[in-house]
Amino acid sequence: MKGKVLIVDDDKDQRAVLTALLENDYQISTADSGAALQRALAQDQPDLVLLDVKLPDADGLDLLPQLRKRWPDTNVIVLTGAPSDNEAVSWAVEAIKRGAFNFLRKNVQFDGEKLLADVQNAIESKRQNEETSTLRRALETMSGTPSPIFQSAAMRDVVRKIDRIAPSDVTVLITGESGTGKEVIADLLHALSTRSKGQIIKVNCAALPRELIESELFGSVRGAFTGAHADREGLFRQSEGGTLLLDEISEMPVDTQSKLLRVLQDQEVRPVGGKTSYKTNCRILTSTNRNPQDAIRAGKLREDLFYRISAISLHLPPLRERREDIMPLANSFLKRFAAQANRPLTSFKPAAAERLTAFDWPGNVRQLQNEIQRAVLLCESNEINASDLSISETRAAAEESGDTNFTLLEGVERNAIIQMLKETAGNKLETAKRLGIGRQTLYNKIKAYGIEV
Repeated sequence: MKGKVLIVDDDKDQRAVLTALLENDYQISTADSGAALQRALAQDQPDLVLLDVKLPDADGLDLLPQLRKRWPDTNVIVLTGAPSDNEAVSWAVEAIKRGAFNFLRKNVQFDGEKLLADVQNAIESKRQNEETSTLRRALETMSGTPSPIFQSAAMRDVVRKIDRIAPSDVTVLITGESGTGKEVIADLLHALSTRSKGQIIKVNCAALPRELIESELFGSVRGAFTGAHADREGLFRQSEGGTLLLDEISEMPVDTQSKLLRVLQDQEVRPVGGKTSYKTNCRILTSTNRNPQDAIRAGKLREDLFYRISAISLHLPPLRERREDIMPLANSFLKRFAAQANRPLTSFKPAAAERLTAFDWPGNVRQLQNEIQRAVLLCESNEINASDLSISETRAAAEESGDTNFTLLEGVERNAIIQMLKETAGNKLETAKRLGIGRQTLYNKIKAYGIEV
C-alpha cells in the first residue's frame, strides 16, 4: 500500500513540482491554505505532511502544534522560502522545537533524490513508531504497568523477534523451562498479529487423554467411537481466523504427531470417522519445556514434525539467568494483585527486593507470581518486607553464592510441602500423613527450607 503524503503550499507551481516528484511512489493530496489544512484535519490521517511556512491566511509554524496534536503519529517536513541563511536557520530551529521531523528551503533548487530520501525516512520513522507503540500497548495490557517487564538483554532480543515475526503466519516453536512464560509469549504473538481480532485457543497436549486427543484437535463425527454421540468440530476449526497454541507438543502421542504433520502440510483437517476434509485457516504456535533435540532422540518428538513447527524458534531463558527481569516482573505482579485485593501496597522494601533478586526461582515466573500474590495477601503494611516472603534468607544466600545443595528437585519438594500445608490449614500431622513422610521428617524439611507455617 502506498504511503499518503499531504502537500500544504499556496504556490501552485511548487505543489506541481512536489507532486511530480512523489506521485509514482506515494498517494498525494494537496491543500493551498491554512483553511484547507483545517478541512484536511477532519479527513484520514496521512503518513507525512509537507508544510509551507508562509500561507496566505496563516503561519505554518503556528499551525504545526495543532497539526501534531490532531495527527500525533504523522511526521511533518516544513518548507520555507527564507531569503537568507540566518533566517532559514532560525525558522528551522523553531520548526524542530514545535515538532517538525525535518526542514527544507524552497528557494534552493530541490534535489529530487534527497527529497525522496527525506520523505521515505519520515514515513519509515512513522511506521516504526507505530509498531513500537503497538508492541508497548500489548506489553502494558499483559503486565498491567507502563514500565517494561523485560529488561534483560536476552528477553529484549526475544521481544524484538516477536515484533518482527508476529504479523506473519509463520509457525513458531517456543521453548523454555516450565513457568518461564511461554503462554504469555504466545499471547503476545497473537495480539500483534493480523489475526488479533480472532481468538487464541490453547491446548495442553499432555493433559488430553490419548484416546480423545485426535477428536479434540481434528473433530469427529457422530458414532466414530464409543461415546461420540454428536459431531465435534475440533480445535483446528474452532480456531478459524485466529491462533492455535499446542502446548507441550512433545507430549503428544507419536501417531497423532504424524497426523498433525499431514494437517500442517495440506492445511486441511479431516474429523475422526469423517469422509470430508476441511481447509484450515489458523496460525499454529507450539511450545515445549523439553529440549527439542533431546525429545527427538528419546522418540518423544518426530523429527519431521519438529522441522515443520520450528520455522522460527523462540527460547525463553529461566529467570535465574535473567535476574534483571525479576523486580520489573515482581512490581507488575504487585500492582495487579494489590488492585485485585484492594490493598494499598505500593512497593518492596530493599531487603525484600534483595531477597527476591537473589533467589533462584526453580519454578520461574510462575513461582514468582505465586510468591507475590501470597505476600500481597499476608502483608500487614504498605510495603512488602523480607519477612512477608516465603522464600528463606538462607536459601537465597546459598543460591546467590552458587551453593548447589538446593537442587531443582528440592525446589519442587518445598513447593509441594507449602501447598499441602495450605490444604491442611497448617496441620503438620495431617500434612505429613498426606505426603507419606514422618512428622519429624516434615519438621526437619520445614526448617531446612525456611518455610513459614
